[in-house]
Amino acid sequence: MSVTAVRRCNRMKVLLLHNSYQQRGGEDAVVKAEATLLREAGVSLDVDLVSNHQIQSVGDKLRAGLGVVANRDQAERVRRLVADRGYDVVHIHNFFPLLSPAVHEAAHEAGAAVVQTLHNFRLVCAGALLLRNGAVCEKCLGGSSAWGVVHGCYRNSRIQSLAVAAMIETSRRGGVWKERVNRFIALTEFGRQKFIDAGLTADKIAVKPNFKVRHEHAVKAVPLRSGALFVGRLSAEKGVDVLLDAWKRLPDIPLTIIGDGPARGSLQKSALPNVSFLGAAEPAQVQTEMKRAALLVMPSVCYETFGMTIIEAYSAGLPVLASDLGAMAEIVEPRRTGWLFAPGDADELARTARSLFNDPARLEQAGSNALLNYERNYTPEINLRQLLDIYEKATEDRRLQAACPD
Repeated sequence: MSVTAVRRCNRMKVLLLHNSYQQRGGEDAVVKAEATLLREAGVSLDVDLVSNHQIQSVGDKLRAGLGVVANRDQAERVRRLVADRGYDVVHIHNFFPLLSPAVHEAAHEAGAAVVQTLHNFRLVCAGALLLRNGAVCEKCLGGSSAWGVVHGCYRNSRIQSLAVAAMIETSRRGGVWKERVNRFIALTEFGRQKFIDAGLTADKIAVKPNFKVRHEHAVKAVPLRSGALFVGRLSAEKGVDVLLDAWKRLPDIPLTIIGDGPARGSLQKSALPNVSFLGAAEPAQVQTEMKRAALLVMPSVCYETFGMTIIEAYSAGLPVLASDLGAMAEIVEPRRTGWLFAPGDADELARTARSLFNDPARLEQAGSNALLNYERNYTPEINLRQLLDIYEKATEDRRLQAACPD
């Protein structure tokens, strides 16, 4: 980073807001990594977290539901924080369900530039995944979020989906996304285009992927990599049932599955002896398994807004076999860093995996390419420059808003 950029960093005051999850996921990891990155660069940063762990009782759930559209208590708290501490930027990651879009309005009104990372499709989809009945669904993308209520897209509940749909419609019609957010961060060009289709202002959406800190020991290959690896939540949208169906045709190839989730019990019952379930794992164990494996398989049947697991694999020199869908099709370079197969097609997945394991040299070359791809696109240094550029543009936009109020 240039001396000028470092000086700009040291003058900037940033507040990072995030609603963390009960089960730690990719978004929580990204928040922690970006906070560390900014602090090490000299940015004056405060991280303000609320957690879904505080939603336990029936009363907690009722209060959370009532605050989904606009949590005025959180908004007032954020307004005071910005006014008292003079933040230049308020960077919001997950705001659902405890913060609500009211915090965007509060931060804007207190004078800060507002940045929102688009980790999922919650701004336009009650279920956040653009997925219904195991298939991609875009009915709400360019239309009314009422479809989310009709289909009960949030937790299969029409009542709960009504609250989320009300949040989506109220924020959209009230101009929160067009007038109160200065910059959105999409994780891929694919995601950016989907949000443009949904009505967000194209000029306000920057593309900045997630990044991975590479530990040198993680990229030293064992003498002979072997087997396939899956890392992720064990739920319907991740396509693990498709993966296990494919592996019935590959009884001689070991498959290791890392992760936990609602489908774990049923998936384990249907698995063959060559499939091992390790459950939830710490990052160090994931890296160890990525060093041992010859291929990462990512069989999601939903649009992944990014696919952090792919970048983790790349940083470990591990090639990827993924569904030809959404961001995965953008990040995986066919026949260079990995391969793609038709979403949900267990036959094609099995055929492709068989051909790859029959040609270890091809897997090894793709692993080398994957590591190069990581070094060129997904390092902390590259990501820091992108993030600071977004912050600068957001603050300039906020200054223009203040100079020319409506």
